[in-house]
Amino acid sequence: QVQLVESGGGLVQTGDSLRLSCAASGHTIDTYSMGWFRQAPGKEREFVCSIASSYADIYYCEDSVEGRFTISRDNAKNTLYLQMNTLEPEDTAVYYCAMRRVIWADRGSSYDWWGRGTQVTVSS
Repeated sequence: QVQLVESGGGLVQTGDSLRLSCAASGHTIDTYSMGWFRQAPGKEREFVCSIASSYADIYYCEDSVEGRFTISRDNAKNTLYLQMNTLEPEDTAVYYCAMRRVIWADRGSSYDWWGRGTQVTVSS
């Protein structure tokens, strides 16, 4: 049974940085594509970044976070990361990691497993 557990969220100020982690169990993350999504209050869940399986060094990020956020993985730790720099109040949301049975990365949202999320709050 695959489980994804996010951590690293918190309350920060504008301009600060955070690194989110997503620890996976039940399957190794190197063979599958993974992604980060977020949902702000009153809004639909939206794509943040995705990364292809370890077979290809390919990743995508949503335009509003491009250059500020970086997605990466540590296969030895079976963990996905999202490094978030220069945070803005608009980044406030619950952040979810997800994994799917494909090897490519794109901006889609069809994933097989989801974590429960971690709250990120950016104060102005």
